Amino acid sequence: MKRFHDTYHNEAVVAKIGLVQKKWADRLMFGMTYSRVYRELQNGVRQEVVFGGKYRKGYSVMPSMEYRKKDFLTEGLGITLTANYNRNTSFNVDTTSYEYNWRGEKRRRSTPGEQSYYHTRWNDNNWNGTLTANYSIDGVHRFTLNSVVNSFRRSTTSLLAPEEETYTIPKETAKNVNGFSYQFMPNGKWNVSAFGKYYYQFAAGPLESTTSQGEYVRSTNTVSTTGYGVAGTYFIVKGLQAKLSYEKVYRLPANDELFGDDDMETGDVSLKPENSHNFNFNAGYNATVGLHSLYLEGGLVYRDIGDYIQRSIQTLSGGKYGASYKNFGKVLTKGYTVTARYDFSNRLSVGGNFTEINIRDNERKTLGGGVNQAYKTRIPNVPYLFANSDITFYWPSLGRNGNLLTAAYTNFYVKEFPLYSEAFGSQGQRIIPSQFSHNISLSYSIGNGRYNVSVECQNITDAKLYDNFSLQKAGRAFYGKLRVSL
Repeated sequence: MKRFHDTYHNEAVVAKIGLVQKKWADRLMFGMTYSRVYRELQNGVRQEVVFGGKYRKGYSVMPSMEYRKKDFLTEGLGITLTANYNRNTSFNVDTTSYEYNWRGEKRRRSTPGEQSYYHTRWNDNNWNGTLTANYSIDGVHRFTLNSVVNSFRRSTTSLLAPEEETYTIPKETAKNVNGFSYQFMPNGKWNVSAFGKYYYQFAAGPLESTTSQGEYVRSTNTVSTTGYGVAGTYFIVKGLQAKLSYEKVYRLPANDELFGDDDMETGDVSLKPENSHNFNFNAGYNATVGLHSLYLEGGLVYRDIGDYIQRSIQTLSGGKYGASYKNFGKVLTKGYTVTARYDFSNRLSVGGNFTEINIRDNERKTLGGGVNQAYKTRIPNVPYLFANSDITFYWPSLGRNGNLLTAAYTNFYVKEFPLYSEAFGSQGQRIIPSQFSHNISLSYSIGNGRYNVSVECQNITDAKLYDNFSLQKAGRAFYGKLRVSL
């Protein structure tokens, strides 16, 4: 079937002005970005739900600042400071009184709204700032301090009534992650580093009252915790490097996970951050003989995750579906990855990657204390075996010096994986099938990159491809791009 309500366009204008290579600043830039977006929504979180009238649109204004300076106040101290403010206004519109099928046919409904009847405006205010300071002593000792701050506030207004109605409880987050690391590099043969992190997050938003259905109260959630890690590298022989690392880290919930999208996805303000013990071992070999270069790499991954944040699909009334987020419990990840690449001069590059990541339920008991029937089964909606490869040909100085013609072929393979838990139901009907996509591209660069034109065909065999929740992606697609550097 042809997607009949799938228009998307995005326009942006970016302007920057500043100074470089000054005594007091290597780089000081001020920027302003204005962008607009329009997107028609073709389907819901399940493929059988088809939309023909829902759409979203919006615009944003973002001023920004960047400052960089080496040897700031003293030799060996480097400073990078960035800041931006993003004022984003978005509109969600779902007001049609029709329902559609994949042929584009429609019939009138007794009530308006394909998912839920609304016409809302979001006003998002985002503040972001980063500070990174590096201090090096004799090239042997390196200290790094990094701080990231973020503030988010969303107010929602309904435009359905004759007069605008702004909901009284805004959605808010405040995040701060501070990190400090030390790296010891006595020579080019080996080095070791250690780091510590402090995480802080405050979230507040509406939560349905337990005493009165349909009424909401302001709910808050505060997280304050620390993480740490250590890593080292060692050249066993020339060209053969081994890397080993361990970290205890946290992943703070994203705004979409905390608040949803006020439409098809429901967030949870009370979400806890994911916490994990991660072990990684990696070995890589690089050799060059004449015009030939070879790179081989292999790695092992072990992650013991707690409070895993899982997105799941839920059935709603009226044959509709939604998505929600929850802390799943314990998840154990074991896996490996292998990479190989061969290059011949500046004429040919061929390589590939193979990865197997085994992500399984590691919770023995249910919340009620019973036996977890899904213990040791795969976590659904996550691919566990995938691979890709590519081959690229280069023709330098084609036509004249400074020109370059590039032709490339790439592919991507994903083995079938479970849509729902393997512990329940018929497996033959509860998997996302294996996928194999092929892409080709051709690009021509003129005048040392001043003019560039490229064409690309993705999924040239028109294979059926799906996301992690079995939503089918669009088929064969063609793209063209023209870039001019002034």
